[in-house]
Amino acid sequence: MATVKEIMESAKDRMSKSVDVYRREMVSLRAGRANPQILDRITVDYYGTPTPIPQVGGVSSPEPRMLIISPWDASLLKPIVKALQKSDLGINPVDDGKVIRLVFPAPTEERRKELAKQASKGAEDAKVAVRAIRRDAIEQFKKLRKASEITEDDERKASEDMQKQTDAAIREVDEVCEAKKKEIMEV
Repeated sequence: MATVKEIMESAKDRMSKSVDVYRREMVSLRAGRANPQILDRITVDYYGTPTPIPQVGGVSSPEPRMLIISPWDASLLKPIVKALQKSDLGINPVDDGKVIRLVFPAPTEERRKELAKQASKGAEDAKVAVRAIRRDAIEQFKKLRKASEITEDDERKASEDMQKQTDAAIREVDEVCEAKKKEIMEV
């Protein structure tokens, strides 16, 4: 059976992964501002291998609402345009023969409210995942207590420490959510 320390470390690691997953989801949530990381999940066929766009060309943001993709290999221009059109970005790429321009329109008020709701729902899902990790850890502490491997005081202390870790992870999720909602509602 695992020790209290191993259970705590495992839970802390899993909680931080849950927060990181939520953070990555929020980066890809388009808020009207051009963010190069939005292209990380869009892949293009590069010599038979699906490769993220930032790995086949330079991505820059000369203006707040524009991204420019400069492929290192000119033969990738058309496949990148095709991959962008197939993606869920909802933006039509402009190809001038050398670079690809993506112009992000400003979202409407209704769309901003919808995006803010999406951010909140994602935050709630992340919190549920964190709480499930806490519940699993506390159950493992109880099993250790029943097997007489730790005392009742050790179990209570471990549960309190787990609650502190949970609170910290939930606070982090809330901070990411609030920052994203602020960015979304910015006109």
